[in-house]
Amino acid sequence: MAKKQSNYAYIGIAFSLLVFGIIFIPKIVDRVKVGDITRNESRSKKVLTNSDPVVADLMYLEINGVPKKVPPFSFVNQDGDVITNKDYEGKVYLVEFFFTTCGSICPRMNRNLVQIQNTFSDAEDFGVASFTINPEYDTQKVLKAYADNYRMTNPNWHLMTGDKEAIYALANIGFNIYAGENPNVEDGFEHSGNFALIDKNGFMRSRQDDFGNPKIFYKGIISEEEKEDEDGETQEISMLKADIAKLLKEDLVK
Repeated sequence: MAKKQSNYAYIGIAFSLLVFGIIFIPKIVDRVKVGDITRNESRSKKVLTNSDPVVADLMYLEINGVPKKVPPFSFVNQDGDVITNKDYEGKVYLVEFFFTTCGSICPRMNRNLVQIQNTFSDAEDFGVASFTINPEYDTQKVLKAYADNYRMTNPNWHLMTGDKEAIYALANIGFNIYAGENPNVEDGFEHSGNFALIDKNGFMRSRQDDFGNPKIFYKGIISEEEKEDEDGETQEISMLKADIAKLLKEDLVK
């Protein structure tokens, strides 16, 4: 009698396992497929995550569907050294076009850049590329004095001068930042007050606007302290700092 009861027990267990397999295993598989299970916290998952490149949630500026990369350039900096785009490889950096005799927006732009420089003073892979649009006046010696006056101390901050046409092509075509001569305006030159943000791999990056498109540039004139200008335009230096920090955490893809 005891033996027959034991057989019934085994049959009951087997039947329960069969029912469990039919009902619950497919559900578990489905949950794994959609990621609704704690394997995301497993050690194997952490290893895979750590092996994958870190990519910030910032958009790429695309031209005809292709991410826009910084074009080759070669100019002389404030120390008399030849600087090319390769000197910025592996670095997150900002780009501006300015001139030293500018009495309107350039001082405001560069005070903001110095403030950003000081925020990331410990980041060896952060830099700034400043291109003068008045290279005939802004010689290496003039740029050196300008850098000293504004306390531009970051070793990766290069104020560059060179062939005027090459600089204008780099601004208007290479970075899509307007720069040009205009004898009818004060100081004789016109240029954008925006900054371009470049990642470690040389691509132009930015966050998206309200329509899901890349903002492309960051306003460089209004300071954090001012908050907004007389036209109600809000400052974007805080936003820029946050995005620089994101890109500094990205991996360099070789």
